[in-house]
Amino acid sequence: MDYNKINEGTTVFLPVYVPGALLFVGDGHALQGDGELAGDALETSMDVEFTVNIEPGAELDAPRFENDEFVMFGGIGNSLQEALQRATTAMSQYLASRYKLNPAEIAIVLDTATKYDIAEVVDPEVHIVAKLPRKALEGLKAE
Repeated sequence: MDYNKINEGTTVFLPVYVPGALLFVGDGHALQGDGELAGDALETSMDVEFTVNIEPGAELDAPRFENDEFVMFGGIGNSLQEALQRATTAMSQYLASRYKLNPAEIAIVLDTATKYDIAEVVDPEVHIVAKLPRKALEGLKAE
């Protein structure tokens, strides 16, 4: 799940599907272009500190990333279309759950503010990230 916007200060939320699941922090990238086209970024060693919190009962069907500028959801699928659909669906579910928006309101937010990044296409499955600027969410009341 290589994505060049996951960097210092980004909070990563991962769904956990089995009790006792383990967390693996993989290869470090000093630099990676969009899509990681050739399978290699500028690989580097890592010296990282992170905290893991478990939120029992949290409903999360896709990876979520948050930083000061964006709320983002990763969609991973067998095609660009499937990955895009999964990322968009996850964002839609987030807007419905967190802000209690109805489908018409969700469509307006997504249609006017969503940005997409192609995170990774080198693996058999591709990774698309749907991003909403926090500014687009400022007027909405979180539940």
